[in-house]
Amino acid sequence: MKLDVISLASGPAGDIELADDIFGLEPRADLLQRVVRWQRAKAQAGTHSTLGKSEVSYSTKKIYRQKGTGGARHGSRKAPIFRKGGVYKGPVPRSHAFDLPKKVRALGLKHALSAKAARGQLVVLDSLDLADAKTAVLAKAVKEQGWKRVLVIDGADVNENFARAARNLEGVDVLPSMGANVYDILKRDTLVITRAGVEALEARLK
Repeated sequence: MKLDVISLASGPAGDIELADDIFGLEPRADLLQRVVRWQRAKAQAGTHSTLGKSEVSYSTKKIYRQKGTGGARHGSRKAPIFRKGGVYKGPVPRSHAFDLPKKVRALGLKHALSAKAARGQLVVLDSLDLADAKTAVLAKAVKEQGWKRVLVIDGADVNENFARAARNLEGVDVLPSMGANVYDILKRDTLVITRAGVEALEARLK
């Protein structure tokens, strides 16, 4: 598929041929859901914790005699049925991550890129070259383009001036091509990729 290329100053900068097997697929919601779920599970801290019966601080003395009370035969106030006792099978620190095949992850990224292209939310920039790392200049360019929540993907390295200028701009996020992922692509309204970014992504996903 062919897409027009623009410059940061909104002027036309030719066109580019995008690989149909990366940008022209029919998006599959089930595949995207699998990859996003894998990403979020991997990012989950898993630091939730409660104290069990062996961890709560309480006297270990037998609370009353074994027989003759007419009640249950308890030996410890740490039991979960007592106030301030330990929690039975409560959450413990653990990893929520699970494995997902590399081919599925790569296919998910292809479908995310295709989804943006299909909805007309994919923009290809000639480059991210900025003469000065000035936020005001970039903010003006973003406003002229009408971008609200945008993810910008460059080649192997992000242009330093552009990255510094975008640092304080709300709604503008910048990633190198190796950082491109399904979750970040889908949660933004617009996906902007440079020529170098397109080449890097196509090389990565071939």
